[in-house]
Amino acid sequence: MKSFFSSLRCFACGHELPAGAPDYVCPACGGNLEVHYDWPANHPDRSWWRDTTRRDIFRYLSLLPVSDLSLASPLRVGNTPLYSAPRLAAAAGLSSLYIKDDGQNPSASFKDRAGAIALVRARETGASVICGASTGNAGSSMACLAASVGFPCVIFVPQAAPAAKIAQLLTFGARVIAVRGTYDDAFDLCMHVCAQRGWFNRNTGYNPYTREGKKTAAFELFEQLGRIPDWVAVPVGDGNIISGIWKGFRDLFDAGISDRLPHLLCCQSEASDAITRGVAAARALGLSATSASADWQKLAVPAVAATTVADSISVDIPRDGLAAVRAVIESEGAAIVVPDADILATIPLVARATGVFPEPAAATAAAGLLAAAKSAILPSDALAVILSTGNGLKDIASARKAAGEPLVIDNSTDAAMRATEL
Repeated sequence: MKSFFSSLRCFACGHELPAGAPDYVCPACGGNLEVHYDWPANHPDRSWWRDTTRRDIFRYLSLLPVSDLSLASPLRVGNTPLYSAPRLAAAAGLSSLYIKDDGQNPSASFKDRAGAIALVRARETGASVICGASTGNAGSSMACLAASVGFPCVIFVPQAAPAAKIAQLLTFGARVIAVRGTYDDAFDLCMHVCAQRGWFNRNTGYNPYTREGKKTAAFELFEQLGRIPDWVAVPVGDGNIISGIWKGFRDLFDAGISDRLPHLLCCQSEASDAITRGVAAARALGLSATSASADWQKLAVPAVAATTVADSISVDIPRDGLAAVRAVIESEGAAIVVPDADILATIPLVARATGVFPEPAAATAAAGLLAAAKSAILPSDALAVILSTGNGLKDIASARKAAGEPLVIDNSTDAAMRATEL
């Protein structure tokens, strides 16, 4: 199999660069870049887009911007399970609901999809170090994958990142820089260091190749369901996951592999809602799927002061904001916010209804879907999918807040019998 990677194109102004150009962002306007492909026309083999001998994201090499798979991590990234969730569907009033458990990736996070592509790109371009900023998941993912091939990795995190994620980073051997400040402060410092040292910058919403890894979840959903879902609920912070999911579905459609597109549900905490505000602003401007690049340049996605308990999606400045807003608008989807209390309450709700243990960010997608179904944004007969992006063991403190405490008893048979009366 070979990649059909052909060019890079700016989301904001439409400027185009050749495949493999060294730029992370548009040299004309500074906007984020998107990877484009030259799809084969009327390919005689209907399975040209997938290597059926592989069981990871590199199954889709033809749809990815990398070539040399000898440089990839040996760890299995992707091919995560999709579970039917009938009891959760009943709670939402939906006839058909599934949950995609990306907590089963190597570092227990969806971010492994982006890291797997970033690692190959870094090694293909001859980089000496891969570096990124993270609230925890992207960093621990990159550290995990880099460790699997012995590649140097440096990660900037806010000092307040959850202890379990910091433990992962350190255990995998990354150089961890904990910044007394926010994720956005860590992001800016990482940007400066990468520019000065010439390191490969893995930063989400800046490096266009991370989106290409994240889009592979859309390919898997298409294969696992045997069709395109009606709605996909996505937890959203900086916007890169939802823009990646939309890119995946668009690539399938544009390449003639699928014949329809889904609606995307952007799910955010009330305490970190920049993309939701951006969607409202875009609609106020009358922007749509057919709007020209010049029209989209009028949109300013606002910054917020994020304080949500869902640290993975706690973002002041959404670095992939324009692409995320476009994903919602172009998919004729919706954006919804939920309070942190609902996010925490949804962790045990999802776990008890499906057996999938979501961290707060992942639970945000479920909480958002439940709220959207209740408000009739989703029709009851829709086939919907919740994207569960991380395992709950990533943030035990938040889970304990919602799940409660164990029964403590005396060491006696009588006490044990009383405690086990159901």
